[in-house]
Amino acid sequence: MIPTYLLIKNLHLMNTFAVYIVPGLVSAFYIFVMRTFFEQLPDGLVESAYIDGANDFRIYTQIILPVSLPVLATIALYVAVGEWNSWFDNYLYNSRNEKLAVLQYELQKMIQVVENTAAEGGEEGNARIISPLTIKSTLTILVTVPILLVYPFLQKYFVKGLTLGSMKD
Repeated sequence: MIPTYLLIKNLHLMNTFAVYIVPGLVSAFYIFVMRTFFEQLPDGLVESAYIDGANDFRIYTQIILPVSLPVLATIALYVAVGEWNSWFDNYLYNSRNEKLAVLQYELQKMIQVVENTAAEGGEEGNARIISPLTIKSTLTILVTVPILLVYPFLQKYFVKGLTLGSMKD
């Protein structure tokens, strides 16, 4: 964690929106998954395109990229879930800039306030304090709903992408 923090600081990404995007652009795990997927593609796919006179850019955009939709959707889903749940990035890198706070960070602060209030003593005036467990359960549902809405659209690619890169003929 310390080398990552120093890298973010030296790249002058502290208190900027780019800190949410730049560190997640490249991941060794995702590169390995893509490489495994590309290795299992038949060589005849590219060779036939060369015979038909296609250049490298055309082969990539019209043959390789459409065939790679399952693995790209799988990686997109992993990245989306990972970034959606990354409240700690906000805490480390953007905690001084309230305008750049993400939903997860705000929800974490809300849980801390409720837990501190409950620990101090139970009631404020005539209103009863809601239990921390109730708040955590409600926020868990709130945080899960967007991912549940995205998953059905990526499901057909997600299952195919998980299995294609795992087996070799």
